[in-house]
Amino acid sequence: MKAIILLATLKKEGLSNTEVLSEFLAEQLKKNGVDSEIIKLVNHHILPGTYDNMGPGDEWPPILSKIIASDIIIFATPIWWSNMSSEMQRVIERLDHVHDGILEGKPSRLENKVGGIVITGDSDGAQHIIADVANFYNAIGIVLPPYATLSVMYEGQAKGAKTTREELWKKYEEEYLSTAQKMVGQMLKYANR
Repeated sequence: MKAIILLATLKKEGLSNTEVLSEFLAEQLKKNGVDSEIIKLVNHHILPGTYDNMGPGDEWPPILSKIIASDIIIFATPIWWSNMSSEMQRVIERLDHVHDGILEGKPSRLENKVGGIVITGDSDGAQHIIADVANFYNAIGIVLPPYATLSVMYEGQAKGAKTTREELWKKYEEEYLSTAQKMVGQMLKYANR
């Protein structure tokens, strides 16, 4: 069983709340025998566009190959102004070519794959992002099981907060471990159907 976490932090360097939460979830996946890979999108040259390959220098095609080879696909994004990050929006735009195939009557290359959603922020907006991603998953054939979301709204994640990685991990373990475990259990249940 393979899982891919598409990490849409905007931070190339330094502490990323979304990256730490993604690592926390990846650990829970590993405990359940799932091989997972986190792809930090901001470290790749992903050209804007709505096709599988946008030409020379585009690093999206190998990422798309990994998505297609995965059983579980997780979108992980921070909240910015009640929306997902621009990196996550770019993933949706690039996966639009999968939707084009569906509109042409072809089966989705992502049909029956299982999705999950990870969100971090210091204020609300998670429901809006979950709705948008769930709608997109539905349009391209990815199954979003019940309880397959992990969202943490915590003032320690605010822009400029001096929270350490250790403090974040402790917060996630103390308050979100059961949610992460339930999420993993649900994704595995649906992936094994």
